[in-house]
Amino acid sequence: MLTPRTADTHRALPQWRPLHGLMIVTALITPLAVTLWLGGTEALAAVKRFPLDVLALMIVIAFLCWNLNAARLRLMLDGRAGHLGQRGALGIELASKFALCATPGGSGGPPTLLVLLSQRGLPAAKGAAVFLLDQGCDLLFFLCMLTGLVAFSLLGEAQWPHQALIQMALVALVLLAAGVTLVMGYLPRLLRYPASPGSRWLSGYRRRWLARRLLKCRYGLQATLQLPITTLLAMLMLTTAHWLLRYSLLYLAVLGAGGNADWLWTFLTQMLAMAASQFSFLPGGAGAAELGVGGLLLPLMAREQAAAAVLVWRLVSYHLYLAAGAPYFLLSAYRLVRRPSTARL
Repeated sequence: MLTPRTADTHRALPQWRPLHGLMIVTALITPLAVTLWLGGTEALAAVKRFPLDVLALMIVIAFLCWNLNAARLRLMLDGRAGHLGQRGALGIELASKFALCATPGGSGGPPTLLVLLSQRGLPAAKGAAVFLLDQGCDLLFFLCMLTGLVAFSLLGEAQWPHQALIQMALVALVLLAAGVTLVMGYLPRLLRYPASPGSRWLSGYRRRWLARRLLKCRYGLQATLQLPITTLLAMLMLTTAHWLLRYSLLYLAVLGAGGNADWLWTFLTQMLAMAASQFSFLPGGAGAAELGVGGLLLPLMAREQAAAAVLVWRLVSYHLYLAAGAPYFLLSAYRLVRRPSTARL
């Protein structure tokens, strides 16, 4: 993706390899393959009957999500990258999201964002801090939602499919989040301890790489929590609005496909499925995301309805991001190539 050359700090565009294109094509056709496997031709018929007004509403929500993230980016930059209007911030948002969706594990998103910000005069170190602020806000939101879901499932009257399994998964996620929080809090002290015999399989380089990543994450969380309260509240409100709207796409897809499910269940379904999609080697978590969501929807509706809902959901939440972000990414790449070779970060 768009990455700066570390040797001489010249801007450079890496080479695309055939494997990258093959992986993107596979990720694009995977939702269709999963739909046919889950629901057969009846699922495609259900997709054809999908209400156009619901589809239009889903597209409008996706557009709103992009603009909410662009507004949050402007708030985080606070004028440090020059004058950045909503249109310019939206272009950065879509280009970086395209890179995020087009690479395994979203690995291309952060470097692309850093290069786009550096083109506006923001150094890479400060651009990395902006990215960590963004991730810190997302993490705070999901920690709050996860805590609320656990309390609701254990203390409320939730009647979810696989109730015991879902509760175990939620409790496990909370314990994991608590463990990560403790590690982050005591990270400097933990890094001073010598390597244990069980970690000798990690080379010195890998241990240093892991330590840098953990310290950057800790810094991002600290920087987020140390923001002025008004700025932090505004960022968290934009983050909350974005994720509540984006995670409503599956609920609308289920309704449009003729199914019936609680909004909270579809939110939980996406949270668990997207966590599982991190183990997919395909861009966008293709395969794991569709199977995870489809498997959790099957107890509530017919197979063809679940398959149709999954396909429409992925078309709006993944393919639309690629289609909307590709022109901005290609335009940024073109500008990058046309810049003088002596341009500095």
